Amino acid sequence: MFRFSGRALRAAVVTVAVICAYAAGVITGGGAEERTVPVGRSLLDEAAAKIRQEAAEPVDPGELDDAAIDAMLRRLGDKWARYYSAREYDDFRGRLNGRYSGVGLWLGAADDAKATDKRVRVASVQPGSAAARAGVRVGDVITWVGDDRVEGWDVTRVAMALRGAPDAGVRLTVDRGSREHRFTLVRTAVSNGDVSAAPLDDHMQIIRVGAFTRGVGRQVRGALTATPDRHRGGVLLDLRGNPGGLLREAVETASAFLPDGLVVTYERQGRPAERMTVTEAGDTRTPLVVLVDAGTASAAEVVAGSLRDRDRAVIVGSRTFGKGSVQEPIRLADGSAIELTVGRYRTPSGRNLDGVGIDPDVAVSADRPPLAAEQRAQAVLRGLLATLPEVGSGGVTDRDRG
Repeated sequence: MFRFSGRALRAAVVTVAVICAYAAGVITGGGAEERTVPVGRSLLDEAAAKIRQEAAEPVDPGELDDAAIDAMLRRLGDKWARYYSAREYDDFRGRLNGRYSGVGLWLGAADDAKATDKRVRVASVQPGSAAARAGVRVGDVITWVGDDRVEGWDVTRVAMALRGAPDAGVRLTVDRGSREHRFTLVRTAVSNGDVSAAPLDDHMQIIRVGAFTRGVGRQVRGALTATPDRHRGGVLLDLRGNPGGLLREAVETASAFLPDGLVVTYERQGRPAERMTVTEAGDTRTPLVVLVDAGTASAAEVVAGSLRDRDRAVIVGSRTFGKGSVQEPIRLADGSAIELTVGRYRTPSGRNLDGVGIDPDVAVSADRPPLAAEQRAQAVLRGLLATLPEVGSGGVTDRDRG
């Protein structure tokens, strides 16, 4: 657990909301508690007061606070630590609850060795969204949002720039190969839009999960139980471009495909490891393939890792991002928040995926179009159907798929 002395942060009472965090590849912890920062004038307060009094140019106190907090977070050496303004944190919480206004894009870091900066790419496009209708594609690299060039911006900053008031327009410029494309998109209110299901040939079904926002696990389970005839030939669980989200929603999603037992172990400093188990027995009979790529991170890796370790799914695609750490946001008195790494997770077999990721069972080059991985996944499902005799009469048995 991180503790701050009298030199740390503002003298304020803070409440830890430990069940929500979102960014590219951010995962959350479980449980809830309150923590306070000791009240009293610190050396930091005194220095800020002297700067405001003596500096040759006027200094905004809020800017000094922001700069001090940013510097302290950098000092931790925690690459996931960050500071949210009150407006940013409200947006952050709304995103986790599946309530926001946006254009229908999920973003990831562009893995391009030729790029001199860390660029942001389109990881997935929500079907039916403003971005989908305009023709934005997976793999497009974002260069401008409105009048702002996004060079050097991280994924979260770009995502926030794309979100805003419903019905408001936003200009988006992307690089696609050697060409530049410009779009004008209209933001729309999004609610519970992170799960979509569609039928495929041969009685297969693809279930896409864009992020693990609140209610996603229930929606995935509902997609399995509402129309079972649609997936007699198997399910493709598409986690490509999924940056993570709520850990408990990831556990609930994995539970939808498991009978019982361990899903993930959550290790937090100074506390016994927490074993998070199946919440309710799920569908253990339907053949399952999980689609992943370099944008599959954090809570999405929890799902993929648990389903593979439990011998429940075949993983198809390219290596996942590799983020096995757990962050928590800590609310400050003015509504802003700091976010810190507080723990790690391990898959059921005990693997720590941080910096490693998950290598697929069936590899599909990241350079191939997204449809190529889907076609390969369908071929894998057909192979399962052909080699597992129980499937022809109703699916894979519990004995076969643990």
